[in-house]
Amino acid sequence: MRETTDILISGGGVAGLAAACAFGSAGFSVICVDPTPPVTDVDADGADLRTTAFLQPSIPVLQAAGLWSRLAPHAAPLQVMRIIDAGGPEPEARLTKDFDASDISDAPFGWNLPNWLLRREMVARLADLPNVSFRPGIGFARMLTRQAEALVTFTDGTQIAAKLVIGADGRTSSVREALGIAARTTRYGQKALAFAVAHDIPHQNVSTEVHRKGGPFTLVPLPDRNGRPASAVVWMETGPEIARLAALAVPAFEAEMTARSARVLGPLTLISRRSVWPIISQIADRLSGPRAVLLAEAAHVVPPIGAQGLNMSLADLSTLLTLADQHRDDPGQPAVTETYHRQRHLEVQARVTGIDLLNRASMAHAPILRDLRAKALDALYSARPVRQMLMRAGLGLGPKGTKTDPS
Repeated sequence: MRETTDILISGGGVAGLAAACAFGSAGFSVICVDPTPPVTDVDADGADLRTTAFLQPSIPVLQAAGLWSRLAPHAAPLQVMRIIDAGGPEPEARLTKDFDASDISDAPFGWNLPNWLLRREMVARLADLPNVSFRPGIGFARMLTRQAEALVTFTDGTQIAAKLVIGADGRTSSVREALGIAARTTRYGQKALAFAVAHDIPHQNVSTEVHRKGGPFTLVPLPDRNGRPASAVVWMETGPEIARLAALAVPAFEAEMTARSARVLGPLTLISRRSVWPIISQIADRLSGPRAVLLAEAAHVVPPIGAQGLNMSLADLSTLLTLADQHRDDPGQPAVTETYHRQRHLEVQARVTGIDLLNRASMAHAPILRDLRAKALDALYSARPVRQMLMRAGLGLGPKGTKTDPS
């Protein structure tokens, strides 16, 4: 007998699991599939060593999904976002600017958590939801849309009739392909190294981006590890340089990463393995089709600057959940899918474009361009109203600190 469900989610990454928790907590029947079971142990092969900073507007989404109470005990608050320009002759801090959340809010900018831990807690939450079926090891194969439903076939031959299909299956989304939606991709010749470090100088809940060339070297606060302050690092550089760094012996790598950090936290000690990730920008031409929508990296991909990636995805989820709740009898009707596209696509385009420009500025190799970058940072920071506007925009807040309405 053919199964039926309100919501079918293709993709068991952080965004897909969050969507399953959110729709399940809202009372919808949900099936979530992913061909690769999530890795939920930091020491296991394939563990995602990157971290995610959940900015203020994302917290209500996580609370409604029954996730925040699980995540909060493991989270490190981000009170200050520090930008350091180290673009002089030597990798030394020549300009430091602190964007402090207290300028616009009583709360931190956000809270940082390891991605492998997010998967662990999200999978545990799904186990508490009887109306959610999570099926790792099974993938999306094809889809036939009809007026009243989408008929989806999985890789194991199972067929599901769903009112709404959510493609949260990454930058090479099978759901996007099935809908015939194209995506525009920008390649920078960059890759990123992700790893964790310990250091002697406390981070004091400050997230630090050190700009020199090739891309930012970003230190994001983690809870203390074995009695020492710890941070997650994303180091962006050209592909060949990342390959060279990833192959270095640990002592040589520690020397290079300490120098690249401008020694802002003192000597850095590697406390995890190193993983390599490609850096691109990508945006789908549309965010919806018949009986289906695109979410997260199926819809948009940005370089890891300003903690925008997953927070954009949770903004997608918040918009979609609100629309689906208004049409609970049929959450896949055009009043949901078409409105979702209209409300999110322009916002997403603006953020992808803005982050693209920031990344290009961070890549500057020529000293004169690095000098111009430092002068621009100094000018933007020095005007307090401009500084506050930039911080609110980064959080997705309106001019008075309220969440921006994408409609």
